[in-house]
Amino acid sequence: MLSEQSAATVRATLPAVGASLGEITERFYAGMFAARPELLRDLFNRGNQAAGTQRQALAGSVAAFATHLLDHPGRRPDAMLSRIAHKHASLGVSPDQYAIVHEHLFAALADVLGDAVTPEVAAAWDEVYWLMANALIAVEKRLYEERGGAVWRPWEVVERVVETADVVTFRLRPADGGPARGFRPGQYVSVRVPLADGARQIRQYSLSGAPGPDLRQFSVKRVHEGPAPDGEVSTHLHARVRVGDVLELSEAYGDLVLDAGDDTPLLLASAGIGVTPVVAMLGHLAASPHRAPVTVVHGDRSPAHHALRADHEACAAKLPDATVRFWYEQDAPEGAGAGYVDLADVPVAPGTRAYLCGPLPFMRRVREQLIAKGVAPADVHYEVFGPDLWLAG
Repeated sequence: MLSEQSAATVRATLPAVGASLGEITERFYAGMFAARPELLRDLFNRGNQAAGTQRQALAGSVAAFATHLLDHPGRRPDAMLSRIAHKHASLGVSPDQYAIVHEHLFAALADVLGDAVTPEVAAAWDEVYWLMANALIAVEKRLYEERGGAVWRPWEVVERVVETADVVTFRLRPADGGPARGFRPGQYVSVRVPLADGARQIRQYSLSGAPGPDLRQFSVKRVHEGPAPDGEVSTHLHARVRVGDVLELSEAYGDLVLDAGDDTPLLLASAGIGVTPVVAMLGHLAASPHRAPVTVVHGDRSPAHHALRADHEACAAKLPDATVRFWYEQDAPEGAGAGYVDLADVPVAPGTRAYLCGPLPFMRRVREQLIAKGVAPADVHYEVFGPDLWLAG
């Protein structure tokens, strides 16, 4: 917890720091990448940097952490820290990199706020930073130990399945001949690929299933035709990776995992490529003794864009008490909803635990409807693909 003196200083300066966090994080990344270009080349997502979303996520997490320390001085925001730590561990972030971030973040803070950053102010925010950093370092150390220490492992592509015009599923096995470590449905792996300019960029992809004891599969949507630049890694995987190629994968990470008893009603809501962790969850439930109702909700542009649709339907059909509702913006077939997902007419059982994955506006809308139907906010869990902008919003 914050010392009493630092808490008073942070409370007094939080409005000014919070209002300037966007500019502070922009200058922070510019300064750090100028001094350490290898971090942008081989660790940070260049697409997110170009779009500015990583800056927004960092600003939101810092402001949320500081606010939590002030409002709940005896308690850490463990849920937020766990989400960040899992992402860091999947990237191979090391403790020494927190010192690099500290150096450039505080240089940006002083640069933006100038004389307002007195020694007292700098010391108070330094305390906030290291409380957050040391908590993350401890969680990440435990995650590395649980998964055997090594960050990267070679996996051979044994099958490549074209799901839709923009989604491909890759099935892989360990190229070193060793066993595959288990994972929990809903988790993701990082994939590191060499690009034409010499960079080794990393992206996370949800595991959409385990088709065999030593096999893993993930599905990749090609990022293109949007306001942001085309996805470097998704384009590379679609255009260049074929059966027999070897990819570097991390172990499985992520805190959006099924954590409910067999008698707990569930609602699994997805949109677009957010279907991938949901299909893994359904596959697990289909092989388990889960007896309670499971409501499956999905929204997509059209049936032709609905990746893994056959798996989505087949796994749900194996459950003893499942309700499946799909919505499509275009070409909705008979029995499906037209337009966006709307839970107004969807029954939600008391005590339901919900898992959401998809674009942020979709998840916010579904969460609001679930809470209005009596679902406890603590029972609504979500996964964001890319920087987590929920806090920034």
